[in-house]
Amino acid sequence: MKKILLSFSLAVALVFHAQAQFTVPALSYGYDALEPHIDKQTMEIHHDKHHAAYVEKLNKEVSGNAVLKDKSVEQIVSHVSKYNKAVRDNAGGHYNHSLFWAVLGPDGHTLSGPLLEDINATFGSFEKFKTAFADSAKTRFGSGWAWLIVDATGKLKITSTPNQDNPLMDVVKVKGTPILALDVWEHAYYLKYQNKRPDYITAFWNVVNWDEVNKKYNEAKKKK
Repeated sequence: MKKILLSFSLAVALVFHAQAQFTVPALSYGYDALEPHIDKQTMEIHHDKHHAAYVEKLNKEVSGNAVLKDKSVEQIVSHVSKYNKAVRDNAGGHYNHSLFWAVLGPDGHTLSGPLLEDINATFGSFEKFKTAFADSAKTRFGSGWAWLIVDATGKLKITSTPNQDNPLMDVVKVKGTPILALDVWEHAYYLKYQNKRPDYITAFWNVVNWDEVNKKYNEAKKKK
């Protein structure tokens, strides 16, 4: 009887998952693939617990909501001023983390091509860009994110947002399409780096998937 009940519960959970409007994207690499820069335990908790919680809460908000039904997370965050705080926080959390996982990778890709040229032209050099981006991440008070974006004019900009806000949202001061994201909430680094956020930011550069960032850059430029 107990086995039957467990099987029924699993079946219900699978059906609910299949019907959910939003799901946590699977990582394209193992939890331990970013070691030693980002540790396995942090990746497991961050992806499977924190991100999953945002998705679960977002699905509850959109369930039965005719306005939000069938909208993509990008469509929701782009007009987030129309919705309540729970939608803002959880749609932001889902979008932000989905991008974050995508721009991380273990293979040490090297940046080249038009994006590197644009970074050099905009910020003076790649090293100066890294310093400016790191400063944005270091000085974000409390929890939040640092971003490299393509703005409405096609220009590269560095910005940061509090909590789970992002530059796609119509409520932020600096708007644009994010192509690189760094999570500076404490849950993203505290197990390994404790209160040493600058050390985490330095380690981040070792696991940026520049191929993916370049892809997002090209897509953003085409839209302008």
